[in-house]
Amino acid sequence: MLCNYYTSAFCLPKCTTAPLQRAQNAAARLIACLAPHDHVMSTLEQLHWLPVQFRITYKLCLLMHLIHTSQAPSYLSDIVTQTATVSSGSRLRSGSSDRYEQPRIRLKLCQRAFSYAAPAAWNSLPPMLQQISNTASFKRHLKTFLYQQAYLH
Repeated sequence: MLCNYYTSAFCLPKCTTAPLQRAQNAAARLIACLAPHDHVMSTLEQLHWLPVQFRITYKLCLLMHLIHTSQAPSYLSDIVTQTATVSSGSRLRSGSSDRYEQPRIRLKLCQRAFSYAAPAAWNSLPPMLQQISNTASFKRHLKTFLYQQAYLH
């Protein structure tokens, strides 16, 4: 379990994500004509806006989808490694899956790196989502999945 100092969005400190969430909340208040101290979560849900931590996950998973479907630039594709291409992974059940390797890290700070955070986000998705090859369809299903995670749990 992460301490209260960190958000669940890949070890980003709350001091990084809180201002972004406050800006999103202010925009929702402006659109819905709410008072400054009114709760905004139901308005975010009605607008179908993902909270910032889920939006970060959305962007990481979208980039991983582009890498997985060979649509991403090579400088991103070179950073991550699919589990199936690792020589020792060929004997494992995960060797034939759509998962990606997460590098071993020593510092919590390293969890913010794309090479760690993006595969972690991708690997947390259900296999049904990982197997979608159409980008527009993937975006729609991913947003639905994250929306359910954010508001229905």
